[in-house]
Parts: sequence; C-alpha cells; structure tokens
Amino acid sequence: MNIKNDLLLRAAHGLYTERVPVWLMRQAGRILPEYRAIRERLSGFKELVTTPALAAEVTLQPVHLLHVDAAIIFSDILVIPEAMGLPYDMYESKGPLFVRTISSKNDIDKLNATTAHENLTYVYEAIRTVKKELNGSIPLIGFAGAPWTLLAYMVEGHGSKTFSKAKKFLYTQPQEAHELLEKITTVTIQYLHQQIIAGADIVQIFDSWAGILSPEQYTEFSLKYIAQICKAISTVPVIVFAKGAFFARKQMAETDCSVIGLDWNMDAIESRNIIGHNKTLQGNLDPCVLYASYNEIRKQTQKMIDRFGTQRYIANLGHGVYADTPADNVRCFIDTVKEYSSMKSSFSKTQSFS
Repeated sequence: MNIKNDLLLRAAHGLYTERVPVWLMRQAGRILPEYRAIRERLSGFKELVTTPALAAEVTLQPVHLLHVDAAIIFSDILVIPEAMGLPYDMYESKGPLFVRTISSKNDIDKLNATTAHENLTYVYEAIRTVKKELNGSIPLIGFAGAPWTLLAYMVEGHGSKTFSKAKKFLYTQPQEAHELLEKITTVTIQYLHQQIIAGADIVQIFDSWAGILSPEQYTEFSLKYIAQICKAISTVPVIVFAKGAFFARKQMAETDCSVIGLDWNMDAIESRNIIGHNKTLQGNLDPCVLYASYNEIRKQTQKMIDRFGTQRYIANLGHGVYADTPADNVRCFIDTVKEYSSMKSSFSKTQSFS
C-alpha cells in the first residue's frame, strides 16, 4: 500500500523531504484527555496494552488530535519478558514490578526463547487494526526494547535510578548475562518480524538505560545485540534510540540501522560530525521545553531545526513527552516543526537552483 504522507520513511531512507517529519515518543498517552478517559474505565495499564481494539484506539488518538506524521503502536517494552515467562505488573505511581526475577542460569534456562513471540498476538492484531484505520495516510512505527534494557528490568525486578543489581549481574555473571541477552535478542528479532508482517512500516529499538553503562560495558552488553537486531531487520528502516549513550554514537553509525535517535544532551552538529551523513538523525528537544510559553517553544524548536537542518532529519523530543504536558503546547511544537521546516526547505531548494 502506498502511503500518502511518507515523509518519515523518505527521511529514514535519506531521500529528499519537502519538510521535516515529526512525531513524539509517548505521543499516545496521558497528555491527551481522551486517553485518560479510556484509562479511567479499565482495571489497569496492562488491560489497555493487551486489548487490541483499545490499543489501536489509543494509537490513533494523537494522529487525529495532534496531526503527527507517524503513529506508533501503543504497547510496552516489557511484553517480551512476559511472553518469555516472566510476568510483570504495572503500577501507576511506581512503574513495573516483576513477580519473579532472573538471578541464575537455572532462571534463564526456564525462559521461552523459541515460541515467545507467538504469545504476543494481541500486539500484531492491534497493528493490523491500526493499519486498516490509517488506510495509507501515514506510516506506523513498531518497536521493542533493547536487550540490555530488558535484562535490566528482568534482573532488577523494577525501575531503578542505578540498576545496581543488574549491573552487578554483568560483572559477576557475565556468561549468564550473555546467555540471557542472546535469548532476548532472538525473541526481539522474531517479535519485530511479526510486527512488520502485521503492517509496521518502520521500527524503533528503545535502549532506555543505555546511559548507566560504561562505554566498555555498553559495547559488550548492549550495542553488540542491537547490531544483531539491526542486521536481521532488512525490510523496513530501523531507528535506534539509546538514551545517555553519547559515547557510542560512532559505533551506532557502524550498525545497519537507518536512523539514530538523540537525547537532549547530544548536540546536533557534534552528533552529525561524529555519525556522518549516511544516517538520519532523530530528536532531540528537551521535553521540558514544552512546559514553556508558545513563543519559547517556537524559539527552541526553530533553533533545533537550524542545527539539524531539514534533510536526513526527523523531529522528535530527546525522550518521551511528560504526562502533565499541556496538549496545546505539544501542538505548538508540532505546528512549528511543520511550518518552519517547510519554509526552510523551500528556501534551500530555491537557493540551490538559483
């Protein structure tokens, strides 16, 4: 199916775009009253994730209300550990909590890495529903968590500022850590393939806890497995977003990904110089800018576009939009990206042919 607004896909492939495409991490969520209305009538977050019709509805809300250039399927990175046999609960104020954790080879041996992706049919069904509703209007993004980030939760058992238990596991049981990472990688590749078969046009790998590892650890225990995933996914573009991994930008550029996402601490010009011009960059406005006045949001957004340029670039935040961000401020950001980048692209094209 041809996609009417294919700006995101053209940018990911390094093709000319008449303006910069824009979407937001966590765009489907609590910033929208319509999302909160659905959540209020449910038992919890996981009911929303595992009910395809509801997940599809929430995925489509920012498409209709914010007019972003891509939808991203509403799900959670922790569906993979659960599918492998490690169930979790999600608490509104505390985040995820695993009933059981990984601490030994015996625990790893019990995990299902063979058919785990078959336990995630609710995600594929939601993707198919969204694709039907989008009817070729904009692309749909699928996603998964990076193996290291998933290991961090599976060993730690919950969110943490330091993930010291998970990092201890890398130092004290490196062989077991690699065995676990290999299993997670195998399932992740199968899972993303199934998302693509269901209709995902592009996929993103979220390495949310990349920045807590040393450069040496990151190379060994994270980037190695991200590279495997990127190599295995060849039919659609792959975005890699590794929060805090400023030290690994050059290595990321050596993987088979198409797009590298930057957090707000990674300078656009420096990143382009490090990464080169063969990858598309994505990012990276500080989400807190969206608490500011409309004038300040416009000013900071325009400054961001000036630094990135309008080609081989996808506008986004440097992390997920915060839950209490006013929706109108988000719209201001999106509208500014569209209007300002369109003007700049038009001017640049005119200049280049004059």
